[in-house]
Amino acid sequence: MKRIPVRPAAAILAAALLAIAARAADPQTIPLYTGAAPGMENADYPETDIVQGVRQIHNVTKPVLLAFLPDPSKANGTAWVVCPGGGFQWLAIEYEGTDLARWLNDQGIAAFVLKYRVMRTGEGAPQDPAGMPERRRAAISWAVADGGQAIRLVRSRAAEFHINPGRIGIIGFSAGGYIAAALALQHDAQDRPNFAAPIYGAMPPEMNVPADAPPLFIAQATDDKLVPPLDTSIRIYAAWKKAGIPVELHMYAQGGHGFGMHKKNLPSDTWVDRFRDWMNTQGLLQPAKD
Repeated sequence: MKRIPVRPAAAILAAALLAIAARAADPQTIPLYTGAAPGMENADYPETDIVQGVRQIHNVTKPVLLAFLPDPSKANGTAWVVCPGGGFQWLAIEYEGTDLARWLNDQGIAAFVLKYRVMRTGEGAPQDPAGMPERRRAAISWAVADGGQAIRLVRSRAAEFHINPGRIGIIGFSAGGYIAAALALQHDAQDRPNFAAPIYGAMPPEMNVPADAPPLFIAQATDDKLVPPLDTSIRIYAAWKKAGIPVELHMYAQGGHGFGMHKKNLPSDTWVDRFRDWMNTQGLLQPAKD
């Protein structure tokens, strides 16, 4: 009779843990719209995923959310929509997206990385420099619309994701910070973020803060050469402060633009620790009450 080998309990446990880790690393992909996104009905060019120093997603015409859900045993009911940057031309999907999502999961927070629509680049893209401002305005409009739709979608499925519909925020980096700021400034009941965090974010030209604007967390480096702090982070901080709405600003002496979840051995490395402190003071790390 042939003997059947018995696997040690430790090996079985290790295999189970590896399987759980693999599932956790593979987020659920959720289409943002039913059918084609508005204005993208005839977009026939493919999305591309390339590495040019960092991983970049180009030519997004079918916006989706990548849903990263925390371990149920430590989930606290808070959720963030995460908007990577990339100048509205591509998405820095990892260090300004999925890397933060996994960090948020470690805090018990659900994270939804937004792959929003960007302007067409590469082969077949318009090359006329005179048309660039119009193409950029269109891409900004798409991105903000996708941000609002992301909040509406997450809120409508809050029970499914085991989150509190009154604890849904939006955080963005650079161009993604523009999305976060724009929705903090202009929203309706369905797409209003409960809190927002533009990180070295570009800013809308108008800063008319509504009475129901959400609390803000802001972080940037003073040596940012691409997005001048005086015109962006400091300006929105002053507007929120003048309106009497809670706001916290961290300006780092060094860090440049685009530090995200990169560790540079610079003062900006600590922004995510301050972000966690801020979330704690806002009560976002404690279990949500029903």
